[in-house]
Amino acid sequence: MDDGSRTSGSATERAYRFAKAGILDGSLPAGELISEGQVARPLALSRTPVREAFLQLQAEGLLKLYPKRGALVVPVSPGEVDAVVEARDVIESHAIATVVGVDDETLEHITAAMDAAIEDQLAAVAARDELAFVEADRQFHTVLVRAGCRSILLEVYGTLRDRQLRMNMGALGGRFPGRAERLVAEHRQLLAGLRARDRQGAVAVLRVHLAGTRASVLGAPPASA
Repeated sequence: MDDGSRTSGSATERAYRFAKAGILDGSLPAGELISEGQVARPLALSRTPVREAFLQLQAEGLLKLYPKRGALVVPVSPGEVDAVVEARDVIESHAIATVVGVDDETLEHITAAMDAAIEDQLAAVAARDELAFVEADRQFHTVLVRAGCRSILLEVYGTLRDRQLRMNMGALGGRFPGRAERLVAEHRQLLAGLRARDRQGAVAVLRVHLAGTRASVLGAPPASA
């Protein structure tokens, strides 16, 4: 077992990545109290690097530590959901406004990349691969933002990645059957709006899309369901 003495940095990083991946993919569910041993054992580590990793995750708002009891996986709060949705609305609406004004060749390049992300989502639905579906969803929107926003907005959007991943897990089932198919349909509608250079129509689809995400995370079925 790694005692954390000479390889503390690498051991802590391994523990950090393992625990964070579990939080983001839902294998360490929100609201669950986890122990240092749950991370240390599968990685054959001592508890020292795990403790350091937990401190990092607490600083990121993903864990809340309780001495001698463990660490609580912090649930996604309504305030966090609203903040992420609002930020995405601002950034992605701006990206849409930019993209509908580019030349034909550039527009075709952008929409082809977004189309490829939709195909990846469909493959993930067929394979029942939750994480692949969520990553393809993120890729669809990231292509749009990269094409339509400058560096500062891109940096802000990048900071939302982990929060978006947590919020979108559960699309392939859970409380709202058909959610994944609805997301794909909305992506196609948004893409059609971009190809038609219909800024207002594409933004309207985006807002329905984000409202559905907010509703599903907070436990209410989307308005169209």
